Amino acid sequence: MGMSAAESQFHVLAVDDSSFDRKLIERLLQKSSCQVTTVDSGYKALEFLGLRQGVNPNGLSASPQEVEVNLIITDYCMPGMTGYDLLKKVKESSAFKNIPVVIMSSENVPARISRCLEEGAEEFFLKPVRLADLNKLKRHMMKTKLKHQKLEEIEEPLNLASVEPETKDSTEVGNKILILQSELEPKQVVQQEEQTLSNKRKSMEEGLSTDRSRPRFECITTAV
Repeated sequence: MGMSAAESQFHVLAVDDSSFDRKLIERLLQKSSCQVTTVDSGYKALEFLGLRQGVNPNGLSASPQEVEVNLIITDYCMPGMTGYDLLKKVKESSAFKNIPVVIMSSENVPARISRCLEEGAEEFFLKPVRLADLNKLKRHMMKTKLKHQKLEEIEEPLNLASVEPETKDSTEVGNKILILQSELEPKQVVQQEEQTLSNKRKSMEEGLSTDRSRPRFECITTAV
């Protein structure tokens, strides 16, 4: 049976240097209503993810990928970069470390299986991979989908909150200006009153000094 409408949006990146195995994985995943992207090397997988450290020997670097990847399934034995090396690169990336990684191999080597699981692989499948194996991937992909939705819900109020400090700052500046104005106004009034009193005092002093310098002859009589 196929996945539900919500699950049909799952996107799987399949990595295998064998064209036969890539087609088999792609066919099985499409039966589960998954969107599938296939590449033939670990370098190309890193390029698709947009990891700059994933520069291949030909000097090609990746541009950041904008497509959401819900799961990576990779072969273990590949030339150039093994599935284990790819697993380590993904888990070292802060942007992609939460993507579930599944390793496939045609060789049943316990030490290899343990090493991959310890590094963070969700599953280790022995080839040939069957549809029953891929059905185990649903719960891992569901986790990434839920995490992605929760992050979007968290980021939304954070984006709104980031606008508030600007409004608060402008309000605080306005309040500070009003406070300064209210503090300056009484000082200006006092200064004006003091200036007025000073002018009155000066005019009174000038009037008094004029009266004092004027000679008084009221009490002098002239003898004839």
